[in-house]
Amino acid sequence: MQASRPGSFDEPSPAVPEPASALIDLVIITGFSGAGKSTAMAAFEDEGYFCVDNLPSEMIRSLVELFMHEGSKVARAAVVSDVRLGSYFEGLAQILDGLRAAGLKHRVLFLEADEQTLLTRYKETRRRHPLAPTGSVADGIARERALLAPLRSRADVVIDTSGMTAAMLRRKLADELLPSRTPGRLAVTFQSFGFKYGPARDPDLLLDVRFLPNPHYEPDLRPLTGRDQRVVDFVNRDGELDAFYERLHPLLDYLLPQYLAEGKAHLVVAIGCTGGHHRSVAIAEHLAGRYGAAKDYLVEVTHRDIERPS
Repeated sequence: MQASRPGSFDEPSPAVPEPASALIDLVIITGFSGAGKSTAMAAFEDEGYFCVDNLPSEMIRSLVELFMHEGSKVARAAVVSDVRLGSYFEGLAQILDGLRAAGLKHRVLFLEADEQTLLTRYKETRRRHPLAPTGSVADGIARERALLAPLRSRADVVIDTSGMTAAMLRRKLADELLPSRTPGRLAVTFQSFGFKYGPARDPDLLLDVRFLPNPHYEPDLRPLTGRDQRVVDFVNRDGELDAFYERLHPLLDYLLPQYLAEGKAHLVVAIGCTGGHHRSVAIAEHLAGRYGAAKDYLVEVTHRDIERPS
């Protein structure tokens, strides 16, 4: 038999200090099909983890070795490995034992749910169970339970997602597995755009501000943008902009915490005027300034059409 390479996971070896470039936080996500692994991976990805879905167990070892190379910039990673891989899933328990024996930092997250919950989720999505592509979902769950038993016993965190919504699972993960991060912050993008160049792409909230006075028809203001105070003053010449803010601020003050409580990670608020140069830019800048100071939000402002000819 060929001897194992030094530093491999083929046999137990004493723990050794990790190099400075080594991966410092590896999370391996596994568990039942339909128990919420995709939601979990999305939660880690939103927190800045390097994420890989549907990774064969044998490749976990190669991935870790890659991250340990000098110069690697990956400090956090999350991988999902489950029964979708078929025979490639076999051996995950041994891989986990090898990681632990080598003293490599990692955590195993195991997601499960009661049988009725899993059956209901499969019924809602109308998907076939990976272990019963031509049979009943219940048969697939039974086979999966036997395969997963060795992994559950090795898990650092076991979460039963029965009765949980996706938002509830994300909050639980933030509480139990992401203590060093700042969980629950909502990334908000305020985006200006011009309707004449097409609608905003997939906004969560859209504000049409074409009812406000248009600086485009003032020769001195036309070359400027909504970043210029003269444009803001013109739009607010009759107090219409202030009146708009009096109604808009309470609405956003109510909505943003609601989206945050629901577990939403990113919200796009699109503000549109005719050309995307003046009114929408001024309002997007104003909202970014107002909410950028709040600790619960990560605010970005973008102007889609500001560089187009006025």
